[in-house]
Amino acid sequence: MNKSKTAETIENVEFPSFDAAKATDQIRAFAEKGVEQSKEAYAKLKTGAEETQKVLETTYETAKAVSSDLSLKTIAALRTNADAGFSHLEALVGARSLSEVVELQTAFVRKQFETSVQQAKEFQAVATKAAEDVSKPVKVAVEKAFNELKVA
Repeated sequence: MNKSKTAETIENVEFPSFDAAKATDQIRAFAEKGVEQSKEAYAKLKTGAEETQKVLETTYETAKAVSSDLSLKTIAALRTNADAGFSHLEALVGARSLSEVVELQTAFVRKQFETSVQQAKEFQAVATKAAEDVSKPVKVAVEKAFNELKVA
């Protein structure tokens, strides 16, 4: 009786069947999904690299223009100071007394101090604008990246 019960139990038990077609379809779907995700990641990376290149090119061009502006401002200041120095020297040569020399020297020093203060203000304004102009493309790109991260 023991043997017949075992045979009867085996007949009633169903063993799971392995369907190779379903497994192949699942593996293919998984692989296709992986390929699609890789393509999307590559596209994002490529777009990011292109945007970074554009930002760097813009920053470089801006820095070049700003450098030119600063150079021209420096040359103008040097020219103004040199002209003032030569004019002062001519005035000193034409002075007839020591008191006139002291008066000319005092006026020159006062004028040069005022000119230096004005030139420093102009340089500060140009340098501030330059820093803003050069950093603007980078700032915009960073803000855009952070906004995209917030969305994702």
